[in-house]
Amino acid sequence: MTTNQKLYGKDLSAYEDLDVDTLLSQLSPEEINILAKEVDPDDNLLPPSQRCSYACDKDPTGPLNRKKLIEHINKQALETPDKPEVKPYVPGTIRGKKWIPPPPSVKEREVEEQITIDLGDEYEHALSAATQEEIIDLAAILGFHSMMNQDQYHASLLSKGQPIGLGWDGITKASQPKPYPADPPNMTDPDATIKQVQDDDHTLIDLNWNNIKNISEEKFTQLFEALPNNTHLETLSLTNTAMTDPTALKLAEALEHNNTLRVVNVETNFISPAVIVRLIKSLLTTKSIEEFRASNQRSQVLGNKIEMDITALVEQNPTLLRLGLHLEYNDARHRIAMHLQRNIDRNCRINAKAKFDINIGKGDAPFQIVSRD
Repeated sequence: MTTNQKLYGKDLSAYEDLDVDTLLSQLSPEEINILAKEVDPDDNLLPPSQRCSYACDKDPTGPLNRKKLIEHINKQALETPDKPEVKPYVPGTIRGKKWIPPPPSVKEREVEEQITIDLGDEYEHALSAATQEEIIDLAAILGFHSMMNQDQYHASLLSKGQPIGLGWDGITKASQPKPYPADPPNMTDPDATIKQVQDDDHTLIDLNWNNIKNISEEKFTQLFEALPNNTHLETLSLTNTAMTDPTALKLAEALEHNNTLRVVNVETNFISPAVIVRLIKSLLTTKSIEEFRASNQRSQVLGNKIEMDITALVEQNPTLLRLGLHLEYNDARHRIAMHLQRNIDRNCRINAKAKFDINIGKGDAPFQIVSRD
């Protein structure tokens, strides 16, 4: 049984019919000011001066100087002495009650007991008798990299002894990185190599323009215009040469009229996904390219439509053996990998048959047929 709440000796129901505006109109200005100080409206849009009950009646001594105010506050903070501690600090002394972790509950123990795996007597005996080095080697073979540190993992791969003091609880110290000399700059002369391609020089089989900066579009155009008439160049490497879409489109047109190139590498450039599709489509005209690489371009993600278009074009190419592209979708990766493997198998059969025909032509059969009576 509940009792009715009362205010000033009356039930709250007696105040329900009262009009608030009528009550406020009966108050004097001083009473309204006192009432406003006691009420803090829950409105974040009001300025703090209107929400705070404190009101300063003093006249301002001058304009606000923020710098002097901050200096005065800092000075007061430094001059105010700290409150003395009830108990002085003593190093190593525990104040209050020390926290002790509670024991695991019954449910947690039951779960841990259920997780235990029975490996059989043979495996249990082998693991219990194994040394720490053997267990680390087993973890490295099974790929449990999180169970070991870097030194243990590399020592296991290189079949070296484990470093002293680096067991399961050991700590790997930071090792200084090995200094490696910087790669020498590419000293290939673009103008001279363009002249060799234009003259169809038989000594120029591999053209490497990798990492050459500031190659003008005019030089790219001269090179690509000379490719259709060249019959000796087999490898064209144009990695990290700041190649753009208009230049790549000219390369695609040149690949459609060249029958000797076998490897084309245009990685680490500024080629868009649509132009990559155009380059792969150009490989279907002559069908002489065996390796094409175009990863690490301006757009890291090609997209589902682009990857499906690339997959359809690759599946139509019977001579492509290697494709260097980062594909995001498993379907595209699987289909391209299966088709490239079929091309590799077909190429091996063709090479084996050609070798067999050459041996037969020389009169030396690779095997003899023996008949049994």
